[in-house]
Amino acid sequence: MSAEEEIRKASKQFYSALNKMVNGNTDPMGEIWLHEETSTAMHPIGGRDTGWNAVKQSFEQVAGLASDGNVELKDQLIHAAGELAYEIGIEAGHATLAGQKVSFNHRVTNIYQRKNGTWKMIHHHADISPAMLDVLNKLESEKGKR
Repeated sequence: MSAEEEIRKASKQFYSALNKMVNGNTDPMGEIWLHEETSTAMHPIGGRDTGWNAVKQSFEQVAGLASDGNVELKDQLIHAAGELAYEIGIEAGHATLAGQKVSFNHRVTNIYQRKNGTWKMIHHHADISPAMLDVLNKLESEKGKR
């Protein structure tokens, strides 16, 4: 299997895990991510998470608010060089977040590293989603009123 085919397989695993996450289950994320301090994420809700524990926690926070979601990677482009590879594309989909339906269509970059013969995610970066931020800001505002 070529490196590109291996990355395509890892990407399918990541997006399967992401789809489970937007339906409340983060368990599969642990299988595709590299569990090291070098793992990072910049999610569509803003901020930057550094280290597997922080990345995992950010996915858990969103999963606690998410349901009825679906995410697809479109216009995928993969490039591998040695033990590192990246893919770019468009994440398109929808989810119910804190009871409100949101749709998204944003650019994404994922970086993978081959570790012990297996490609693992080490970085995920998506454009900011104004729709997601709006829902989270409203949720935060409602919390402040209590």
